[in-house]
Amino acid sequence: MNRYPLWRYVIIGLSLVLGLVYTLPNFFGEVPAVQVSPLRATLKADTALMGRVEDILKNGNIAAAGIYLDPSSVKARFPDTDTQIKAKDLLQAQLGGDYVVALNLLSNSPRWLAAIGALPMYLGLDLRGGVHFLLQVDMRAALAKKVEAFSNDIRSALRDKRVQYGGVAREGQVITVRFRDKAMRERGLEEITRNMPDLELKAQDEANEFRIVATLKPEAQRRTQDFALQQNITTLRNRVNELGVAEPIIQQQGAERVVVQLPGVQDTAKAKDILGRTATLEVRMVDDDSTNNPAVIQAALAGQVPFGDELYLERGGVPILVRKQVVLTGDRINDAQPGFDNTTGEPAVHINLDGTGARIFQQVTRENVGKRMAILLFEKGKGEVVTAPVIRSEIGGGRVQISGRMTTQEAHDVALLLRAGALAAPMEIIEERTVGPSLGADNIRIGFQSTWYGFAAITVFMIAYYLLFGVFSIIALTSNVLFLIALLSMLQATLTLPGMAGIALTIGMAIDANVLINERVREELRGGNTPQAAIYAGYERAWGTILDSNITTLIAGLALFAFGSGPVKGFAVVLCLGILTSIFSAVMVSRGIVNLYYGSRRRLDHVSIGQVWRPVAENK
Repeated sequence: MNRYPLWRYVIIGLSLVLGLVYTLPNFFGEVPAVQVSPLRATLKADTALMGRVEDILKNGNIAAAGIYLDPSSVKARFPDTDTQIKAKDLLQAQLGGDYVVALNLLSNSPRWLAAIGALPMYLGLDLRGGVHFLLQVDMRAALAKKVEAFSNDIRSALRDKRVQYGGVAREGQVITVRFRDKAMRERGLEEITRNMPDLELKAQDEANEFRIVATLKPEAQRRTQDFALQQNITTLRNRVNELGVAEPIIQQQGAERVVVQLPGVQDTAKAKDILGRTATLEVRMVDDDSTNNPAVIQAALAGQVPFGDELYLERGGVPILVRKQVVLTGDRINDAQPGFDNTTGEPAVHINLDGTGARIFQQVTRENVGKRMAILLFEKGKGEVVTAPVIRSEIGGGRVQISGRMTTQEAHDVALLLRAGALAAPMEIIEERTVGPSLGADNIRIGFQSTWYGFAAITVFMIAYYLLFGVFSIIALTSNVLFLIALLSMLQATLTLPGMAGIALTIGMAIDANVLINERVREELRGGNTPQAAIYAGYERAWGTILDSNITTLIAGLALFAFGSGPVKGFAVVLCLGILTSIFSAVMVSRGIVNLYYGSRRRLDHVSIGQVWRPVAENK
């Protein structure tokens, strides 16, 4: 009656072992670390960079607790924060401005646990410490940028259709196109209306001048603002990866603001630097006459750059003179994907231009066959010539390829920067908060103390009231906490103070199921059932009540997760997972222990479940 088959005990045993293994990493804590990441897409984190870091620290007499290489950075752990700061200053001075050297915190768990995927939970800003930024997006600048792009589009469209116009001027968010006669204005109005449906056009006559006044339609303004906000969020999310932040929070707040929380980041200045980076693409023509003249190049290297040119270096370190006039910018890029050159098989970046960009690129390549065109990538104001190929023929269709001495990883990084490397609109930090690691440690200590105090009080009550069945209930409750922490670690969830409140609530709710079971067993004993029958009937009849009560709470938890945000969502995640683990531990684990202890006995006269008060029959 009260016996489990072997496979059920195997499931319980495996669950407990896995729960213990995946919970262990959370007890090793974190240690100070320094992370070195390439600042430019053309650089990469490899064994050579790791060797440089090791040599710099060794020559500076700074002992690292371990240096590791991951796909995007080199990380070095240190025994204390003083050594960490010294190492950071030394590495930044030696490596220069081409690398980001950031302070960070890394898990101190053994490597064998990490090898099997047993990693600690992420800790939120309130527990781990870090920085909190509230950024304001300049929507006026976003709209001005969009209107300026339309100004250029109008010039190109009218020029292509040979529509004569007197000039295109922009004042704020208003574009004014001037014509000398009414017939040309009507042709221009027709052309602009067909190609640019987002513009609201009005015809105006003043003296002998005929004008078209264009403004962005309200729906186009809203679409531009939404795009600017989402593009900035995407860009910020890509950038904070360089800091190695575990589970950063980057989310929209209102119509014009973005919240950025970086747990574990200690270097606020470096975080600001990363968030403020820009990366964009420019296409310019190469000044071949000056570049091919050694005397001009030598003079340019000495500081005498020809008028209208700028001096850059190609990837091989060869100097090149590029025209200042920008032919095309990265704003015209619809998409950029890494791939390979169909001819040589080398890694390349395939770019798709929008309609206007494709038209401009086709015209430029048609007029400059046999000349070199430079494609430059700008980051933090520094430009680098990615490639400078010779234009062999006219290129149409809006598909452009960048290649030239790139690795597969570099092609991937360049594509990423071009897709979401530039901010669609300027942003300003209007609020900044720093949570120190010591404050986070205090929050962890207080949260765990409250949880353990509650657990101890429940333990005393259950054992005093239910005796041996109370011990079984506490073992099941302990396994429930173990399962919950292991699940959160396996899912790499972020634990915050509300999450710790969810753990404490889960403990209280989980013990309710055991109380229901124990009271049902007592009720069966009062009714005159044998101990074995009472245990069986107690678990069977309590199951429906346990399921109903937990399902209603689970529905509330799912609603909090669906409609909540931030701390509320974190609380909901812990609550929902805790409900699932409590059902398993209260029914499966608890009954397995009871069956193991009592089920093998052929004759059972008594169970240790506290005082069972039987009703006294009345004498008639």
